[in-house]
Amino acid sequence: MIHLAGPYLLASLLVGLGVAGIAVRRNAVLLLVGVELVLSGCLVLLVTTQAAGGDRWAAGSVLPLFVITIAAAEVVVALAVVLTAFRLRGNIDLDAPAAADVPDAPEGAR
Repeated sequence: MIHLAGPYLLASLLVGLGVAGIAVRRNAVLLLVGVELVLSGCLVLLVTTQAAGGDRWAAGSVLPLFVITIAAAEVVVALAVVLTAFRLRGNIDLDAPAAADVPDAPEGAR
């Protein structure tokens, strides 16, 4: 039986840092990093709960793999959206005006 305070503290720290990163950052890539931190915290919590349980059910071993697969797919889709937004707008700042509003926008963005 493992001691649960350490992994639970790590999971809450990862989720807290991720939520703070989502709330504070305006850069799309850093926002994506915050979402990944939240997913990592959930994964640590899931693995800890499975390892601490008395019965070693098979879903506890499969669910972390499922979460990692979803996180990888989410990164691919989100980075494709960010790259498309960068091509269209010229930056990845979420609060910046659109490229049509910026007088010195890149030539291909108008």
